[in-house]
Amino acid sequence: MEKIKLNLKNRIDQSYNIVIDRDLLGKIPKDLKQNKIGNSYLIITDSNIEKLFGKKLLALMKKTGLKTDLISFKAGEQSKNLKTFTQLIQKAHKLGLDRKSTILALGGGVVGDIAGLVASTYMRGIDYIQIPTTLLAMVDSSIGGKVAVDLPTGKNIVGHFHQPKKVYIDISLLKNLPKKEMNNGLAEIIKHALIKDQSLFSFIDNNLDKIKNKDSNILIKLIKRNCEIKARIVEQDEKESGIRKLVNYGHTMGHAIETLTNYKKYSHGEAIAIGMAVEALIANKIGLLPKKDLTKQNKLIKKIGLPIIVPNINSNKLTNELKKDKKVVGGKIEFVLLERIGKAKHSIHTSNKIIKQAIEESK
Repeated sequence: MEKIKLNLKNRIDQSYNIVIDRDLLGKIPKDLKQNKIGNSYLIITDSNIEKLFGKKLLALMKKTGLKTDLISFKAGEQSKNLKTFTQLIQKAHKLGLDRKSTILALGGGVVGDIAGLVASTYMRGIDYIQIPTTLLAMVDSSIGGKVAVDLPTGKNIVGHFHQPKKVYIDISLLKNLPKKEMNNGLAEIIKHALIKDQSLFSFIDNNLDKIKNKDSNILIKLIKRNCEIKARIVEQDEKESGIRKLVNYGHTMGHAIETLTNYKKYSHGEAIAIGMAVEALIANKIGLLPKKDLTKQNKLIKKIGLPIIVPNINSNKLTNELKKDKKVVGGKIEFVLLERIGKAKHSIHTSNKIIKQAIEESK
């Protein structure tokens, strides 16, 4: 028997900078030109962001002498699907993108996810840059390289890990962000505090009014700390085989709720808030999380204006939906559960009985 070994150890440095500042959008074209990231550019955005920031960025790119096109799709989670993905890929090809082209993902989490997936698959992978326009995307989805689209049967089922070349976080883009979208971001911010940083939890609680009023100094501090938490986790576990699972706190239950309500009843942050409430109750029921910490978590979630009540979905149906989650291993539902505020454990299994009890008691 003859054997030939093909050595393909990963020697690629995928490090990148996350830049956080005010009034950053207008500085991006010059920075791209100076650092020679890409030979041509495609801005992928949604129908709302195209009007707010897309056309402005396109004009700035062209003014700087950078060959740039823009394509958009209908705003909303309902567009995060294979049909939209295929349309974007086809349009990119018609525009003549090559392997040295760079995609600029300008928008919230939906845009970042689908534009990143386009970049990861187009000509077997090209560079992309995240330019998040929502608080949610700034603190979570723009960092770490998880890109995906949804199927009718589940959220983020078709996806990949594809790290961006850079992330530009311009807090000025939050100026007119609606309250509901700010709350979406705060759901993920609370999540990071709950799994990793008790002092961050206190900071949010003590500065909530300033955060809601978009105090720029407070926002920069808040976003920076969240990016640090996410970055340090991703550095240790890029492909989510261990510690990175912690960032899924609230998401196992939350994604199931989103799917069963057809992504229409709740925003992502609202579903995750409900998910955290249920999963914290599960942790309390199995003796992992003290009641006082469960109460503190839910009190801050409600103080922000996020829901903690499970919708009127049959607990059997919801439990069965949990089993379709991409994190299920060997048919067993895996949860991230809190031990206390600021500390969590991943890959926790529990009985269907406990899960159903927590769901029913959260209605």
